[in-house]
Amino acid sequence: MEEVKRIDTVKKYNNLIGVDTLHPLVSVINFDDIQPLEHYKMLVDVYAVFLKDIRCGDMKYGCHNYDYDDGTLVFIAPGQVYGVDSRGVTTKPSGYALVFHPDLIMGTQLARTIKDYSFFSYEVNEALHLSKKERATIVDCLKKIESEIEQNIDQHSRTLIVSNIELFLNYCKRFYDRQFITRININKDILTRFENLLADYFKSGKAQSLGVPGVAYCAEQLYLSANYFGDLIKKETGSTALDYIQTKLIDEAKSNISKPEKSINEIALQLGFRYQQHFTRLFKQKTGMTPNEFRSLN
Repeated sequence: MEEVKRIDTVKKYNNLIGVDTLHPLVSVINFDDIQPLEHYKMLVDVYAVFLKDIRCGDMKYGCHNYDYDDGTLVFIAPGQVYGVDSRGVTTKPSGYALVFHPDLIMGTQLARTIKDYSFFSYEVNEALHLSKKERATIVDCLKKIESEIEQNIDQHSRTLIVSNIELFLNYCKRFYDRQFITRININKDILTRFENLLADYFKSGKAQSLGVPGVAYCAEQLYLSANYFGDLIKKETGSTALDYIQTKLIDEAKSNISKPEKSINEIALQLGFRYQQHFTRLFKQKTGMTPNEFRSLN
């Protein structure tokens, strides 16, 4: 069985890669300054962001090359497993890491908004790929955080460090928005596959056995994390993934209601609802009328 190391403090991560701990709750590492190291799978109980200096054009996900080659950002939230077991082989990484403990931001505005940075729940293959200009901005943010860590800790240190981390994350959010926009063809392909997935789901009878399709199910079928999938659908359509699914479901319902040989209860069961009243409630919420009222118009 692969060894999985638990990293629940900044100091443990620093010790693992062989750097000094200047602040107990936050660390910025320049991998160019460390010795070659052995990689492990890690159960991470801290926040971590890795800037990997790789040629993204050499990496593929599905049929598509990654589109930028000036660095890749990977985001890890507490409770996630990250890394690989290199089985004793050492390699020389290149890039940066930002690691901070949840206690650093406890009670701050960032603690209240950290859940809004949904990319912490993206999969590694949904990483952020940077242009040269974007990479320079990211490195500048990291250096500002690093500079503050290297100061003697005083009553201003935590505020300044957290503020700079928040600035860093806001830039990441901006650059992810750019990535969604510049990957229009890939996104359109995902949207088409999503629509085909829903059409097949209702026509194949899966709804009757599996219930109403959910966001997590659709994301899994498309090999995406639920958060990345939800953000992509929102950017592409202006609707949440749940709203989009419900709209398609109501369209399917309208088509079936127009067929008088089917009862409303049969239609509800066919669409994945265990109880007709749940279907009626959603239908009225979306259309302003009950299924029977809609049927009377046809």
